[in-house]
Amino acid sequence: MTVKRRNHGRNKKGRGHVKRVRCASTAKAIPKDKAIKRYIVRNIVDASALRDIRDASAYENYNLPKLYIKQYYSVEAAVHQRIVRVRSKEGRRNRAPPERRRRR
Repeated sequence: MTVKRRNHGRNKKGRGHVKRVRCASTAKAIPKDKAIKRYIVRNIVDASALRDIRDASAYENYNLPKLYIKQYYSVEAAVHQRIVRVRSKEGRRNRAPPERRRRR
């Protein structure tokens, strides 16, 4: 039988069973090794409110804490929201991680 991916779309390798996690957009239960994972670090407040808080703060140079979220997406939700893209047959063989966007 033809195989589309070398790892069958999973990262299991020898484990019989993997716990399931919930998709962030559809709440579908998906195996943790099959899920597309994204780690998001952002400010608790948006940029417009950040200036107001800094002006009203009694402390000088106070850094607001950040929000750290690890999100899991099912394959179909990640493709639909363009978190990952569909790749050609030759492109699927490329196992190198994609180039990271540099921050200015």
